[in-house]
Amino acid sequence: MPFRHIPSNKKSGAPLKYRGIALRHFDRHGVPLVGRMITWQLLVVGVFVHLVFFYSIFDIYFTSPLVHGMAPLVASQNPPAKRLVLFVADGLRADKFFELDETGETRAPFLRTIIEHEGSWGISHTRVPTESRPGHVALIAGFYEDVSAVAKGWKENPVEFDSVFNESRRTWAWGSPDILPMFAKGASGDHVLTHCYPAHLEDFAGKDATKLDTWVFSEVKNFLSEAKQNSSLMHQLHDNKVILFLHLLGIDTNGHSHKPHSSEYLENIRLVDYGIKDIVEQIESFFGADKQTAYVMTADHGMTNWGELHTV
Repeated sequence: MPFRHIPSNKKSGAPLKYRGIALRHFDRHGVPLVGRMITWQLLVVGVFVHLVFFYSIFDIYFTSPLVHGMAPLVASQNPPAKRLVLFVADGLRADKFFELDETGETRAPFLRTIIEHEGSWGISHTRVPTESRPGHVALIAGFYEDVSAVAKGWKENPVEFDSVFNESRRTWAWGSPDILPMFAKGASGDHVLTHCYPAHLEDFAGKDATKLDTWVFSEVKNFLSEAKQNSSLMHQLHDNKVILFLHLLGIDTNGHSHKPHSSEYLENIRLVDYGIKDIVEQIESFFGADKQTAYVMTADHGMTNWGELHTV
């Protein structure tokens, strides 16, 4: 260190000044004691400022977007349809859906026909976190998932929210036990009915996940057949504000297991297209083609080339 002792003025004996600080305030190593105090104070202030900045991140971004206490509004005009059939192909990539196969044919001929001749279409873009639960909350509840749900692994509802299912007269849903129960738990009554396959069927290490989708299609067809023999169920289905929700997890599971460029993933797209075509025909036959059914088919997120969740 540059100062090992306390120098003094030879004439007056007063301690010398070092940058305005009396040298008697140096320690035994020659470091100004006041300078050490200033350094310690700056360190405390710096830590405090960083803590404030760190807290501000949670205060700004980890705030629930939900506004409670609002009364639901009822449209005064008649809706264009009495019922909605919602298909969600979990983990479906847009490019894999639109591209042609090795023979130059589309993998989704039925949906391609709808796009070209009957329906409206577009490409949706999700946002982080690109997982199934936040994606379905955005689709069905109309807002981006409450960030506090991350503390529960995106599995439960930390904050109750309203949804299209809750506002329906009655909703029937088939699919994954990871997705459907959260909408039934958040409903204000018992009008959201879910039918889930056993959780052990979601095997991301399995060879074929199309069984998840075939289970859904089969259950819906059995449901419609049962309704023909059940007058009460038939009446409920012919009422207005009815929703049928089909959650199709096979594409997502095959994407994680085999990657989205694999034959398993691509063939699952073909199976889903055929299954949707079959269900649409069954529903049109059940309701007598009354033109009171709206169909929506979409995906909750896409997938990267290495099998991770990503934008559609």
